[in-house]
Amino acid sequence: MADANQIIDNEVKSNDVVLFMKGTPQFPMCGFSGQVVQILNYLGVPYKGINVLEDETIRQGIKDYSNWPTIPQLYVKGEFIGGCDITREMFQAGELQQLFADKGIQVQQSA
Repeated sequence: MADANQIIDNEVKSNDVVLFMKGTPQFPMCGFSGQVVQILNYLGVPYKGINVLEDETIRQGIKDYSNWPTIPQLYVKGEFIGGCDITREMFQAGELQQLFADKGIQVQQSA
């Protein structure tokens, strides 16, 4: 599991915005992952999507890494933000857009 943890840690720290999800940004494989993809795409935020269905060690590893039981998981500048519900609530309240602004990440449009 140390390998998975190292891979995850590297992805989280080397990309400004990372979404661990089921499927890909082009083809989400679950509704929750799809909702977060829609939010990020709507905001025009560049991000890296990582398909946990391709690797069981990453799928379990991300849950251990964040101590969070569900997928998708959104990370911004190395910080765990949350899953679908938290991301959606932050977006609707304008908090997600503010978080991106505070972290120096360009947003194309606000809600």
